[in-house]
Amino acid sequence: MSKERFGIIQMTSGPDPKQNLAFIDKQVQFLANKGATWILTPENSLVFGKKEEYHHHAESLGEGELQRQLAAVAKANKVNLIVGSFPIRRSDTEVTTTTLVYDCNGQRLNHYDKLHMFDVDVDDGFQRYRESETFKPGNSLAMVPVNFGAIGLTICYDLRFPHLYSALRAQGATVLVVPAAFTAVTGQAHWEVLLRARAIENQCWIVAANQCGTHPCGRETWGHSMVISPWGEIQGQLEGQVGTIIADLNFDVVNEVRQTMPVAKHIRFEQHLHSLP
Repeated sequence: MSKERFGIIQMTSGPDPKQNLAFIDKQVQFLANKGATWILTPENSLVFGKKEEYHHHAESLGEGELQRQLAAVAKANKVNLIVGSFPIRRSDTEVTTTTLVYDCNGQRLNHYDKLHMFDVDVDDGFQRYRESETFKPGNSLAMVPVNFGAIGLTICYDLRFPHLYSALRAQGATVLVVPAAFTAVTGQAHWEVLLRARAIENQCWIVAANQCGTHPCGRETWGHSMVISPWGEIQGQLEGQVGTIIADLNFDVVNEVRQTMPVAKHIRFEQHLHSLP
């Protein structure tokens, strides 16, 4: 039986990366002691605040003290660490919000720049969200090839764009990670149903780490981090408080679901789309 033990860290990040990193370090140690080989943190887990704070702490990819410390946490605990997102400097004025993946030796395996910017109005205390005013969107998919297939990388608002997930599945993903900072309002309405839909549609494991609680900047996030099977069953879930999840992902289940219901072989939409006048 092919299994891998994943851990999730749910946290209430603030603008100080040192405080956030200390919390992550402690939780990684806890999860590693429980046997986790892969650990996922939420979106904006190192810096959660205003544009000025993201841009102040941003580092060039592969350079900077914060990235060195993240790599050291992975190496010291002998785990593969997926940092939900971190501000990466692309030019004097442009910053991306970027997933960083480190192996158990502290080497960066890959990174992913968030594609879809959360530019929406929400009926909460914050009301106006314009992520594109802080971050530059990415322009490509990203995967991490592993011995159990591949891990597809996505971030938060990406969850509302199913074609991204189907593209990752088509490229070999067996696990889809969703680090997020879903708001309390949108999270209560849509978080679980969207996650379960992406798992069912793509017959992949979903590992989703959300921010939770009220942050120093005034934003409220939903929490409810969870692990979902390729059949759409919730295998582990938190509520709205800080905490961790441990879950064993069985990849025999992926094969079984895909063999008994081979939806990827049944897709006809793309063929018909190309024939439309």
